[in-house]
Amino acid sequence: MNDMVKNLLIWGIIAVVLIAVFNHFGTVSTTASQMDYTTFNSDITSGKLKEVRINGREIVATTKNNNTYTTYIPYYDDRLMDDLVLNKVTVFGSADERPSIITSIFVSWFPMILLIGFWLFVMRQMQGGGKGGPMAVGKSKARMLTPEQLKTSFADVAGNDEAKQEVTEVVDFLRDPNKYQKLGGRIPKGILMVGPPGTGKTLLAKAIAGEANVPFFTISGSDFVEMFVGVGASRVRDMFAQARKHAPCIIFIDEIDAVGRKRGGGFSGGHDEREQTLNQMLVEMDGFESNSGIIIIAATNRVDVLDPALLRPGRFDREVNVNLPDMKGREQILAVHIRKVPLAPDVNINVLARGTPGYSGADLANLVNEAALLAARRNQHLVSMDDFEQAKDKINMGTERRSLTMTTEQLVSTAYHEAGHAIIGSLMPNHDPIHKVTIIPRGRALGVTFFLPEGDRISESRQKLEGDIATLYGGRIAEGLIYGEEHISTGASNDIQVATKYARAMVTQWGYSDKLGPLYYESEDNGFGKNREISDETARIIDEEVRDIITRNYDRAKTILTENIDILHAMKDALIKYETIDSNQVAQLMARQPVTPPADWTQNDEQAVKQASIGGNPKPQRGIDIAPDDNAEQ
Repeated sequence: MNDMVKNLLIWGIIAVVLIAVFNHFGTVSTTASQMDYTTFNSDITSGKLKEVRINGREIVATTKNNNTYTTYIPYYDDRLMDDLVLNKVTVFGSADERPSIITSIFVSWFPMILLIGFWLFVMRQMQGGGKGGPMAVGKSKARMLTPEQLKTSFADVAGNDEAKQEVTEVVDFLRDPNKYQKLGGRIPKGILMVGPPGTGKTLLAKAIAGEANVPFFTISGSDFVEMFVGVGASRVRDMFAQARKHAPCIIFIDEIDAVGRKRGGGFSGGHDEREQTLNQMLVEMDGFESNSGIIIIAATNRVDVLDPALLRPGRFDREVNVNLPDMKGREQILAVHIRKVPLAPDVNINVLARGTPGYSGADLANLVNEAALLAARRNQHLVSMDDFEQAKDKINMGTERRSLTMTTEQLVSTAYHEAGHAIIGSLMPNHDPIHKVTIIPRGRALGVTFFLPEGDRISESRQKLEGDIATLYGGRIAEGLIYGEEHISTGASNDIQVATKYARAMVTQWGYSDKLGPLYYESEDNGFGKNREISDETARIIDEEVRDIITRNYDRAKTILTENIDILHAMKDALIKYETIDSNQVAQLMARQPVTPPADWTQNDEQAVKQASIGGNPKPQRGIDIAPDDNAEQ
């Protein structure tokens, strides 16, 4: 019986009780006609009545002609019985049917009982309608998964080899506790998993329980805190009580920062609901009562806000960093997610892993799913490398805007802009290799130049950073060389922002300033703006050094593009013709060789591009700025 049927049954019973009470104590209607009391008295004195029946104030009178009517006795008439006896009228009486004490109490208190029942019903709904009714507000909301329900193992977790090694001994302890206890060892009571969103913290916790073959309690930190003080602490107690019954087991608390924030930051004197819940959790984890066999695993991406008492040894005494995967880890994660995806022979997982730096496990799963959906829309039987590339572009920049109307001048300007990025990036030392250049609009960008790193970069050199700054200004410089400085578009706004950010970080954080030396000049925002701890003279020098880095690399990029202006024109022509060129075509252009068309290029494609670029709207749409925007180096 589900909750809806129960609620309907309860309200049906209440309705039946109400109807019964009102029918019992309501006015009893009769079929006899009603007469005024004056006529009734006249009938007594004139001898017309044969008999009367008195029931409280109600009188049912029957005349000698067998006519019946009803009347009511006024409170002040004390001579009625004398008149009836004097005129020889037969009188019938009835017992005074007063309600019992229980019935009277029920009738008088029924509205209050109904109000209390409605309040409890509302409270039950506010608490999620959990099992046990309104009195179960303080019960734990943790959901227990049995070993039979846990099918996740370490084989399903890829890209987190170091994290898996950290938790392997937890699995061994749950399988064989005596192995550690006979040597005096104590397994950590709590494991705190720290890492960015989507890196697999929850998946790793489920894999631990699946490998150990023990019950797994899962709950979110926000499930403890409610509007009533004491509810959260009660739920913590109930959760640990359930865990003790199923020990050995694992308790997983997701987003523990919702309840485990540092105490003393509120305005309620330390007695609010969240702090009481945290206090109870601290006691349960390491108090007088032993919780042997219970391992608490928590996940958060905000370890900096947690209360220090949670992080001390004896509670969460082991911190496992679940970071974004490196290139090898991304390749392993992709191998897990493509198990059930039919792949075309041209799919190269290594290239996909190289082209997805900064992707989390969840991002990679989304990439595989988007590629499969795209292949399905194209009625393909296999997912090709092109599907993965299109899916990656969609995730990074948004869906293609093929419907965007661009004039020939705007299309050519975008091609020159992206060609400037590509040429400077190809000629910069220690720069990431170019992957492809496109002038197909996506999201806010009208064109993008992709650089594909050969591997994960842990740190950057000064040479690499200055090369990146020069590459970022390549698009703006190309527009200036072709159209003149006065006709440079706003498309380089994001390029300028990123380049300035790099230059300022080089001066204030990374010690790449000859005048200021290897000192750290950035300070946290104290409410009055940043850099309040440095002098005005130092701030002036910082601005000068930033400007010097930008100017030096801007001039360097301008010199390179001026010397290779023929390549700039050739790359523009290739982009106008093919819309997208890859690394091989860029290499041919940089070597001043003829550009070979893509493998899937057809005459129909050439005609379509020509029609779109030349036969489009010859004039810009009024009121819309469709100049290239956010053509940043990717």
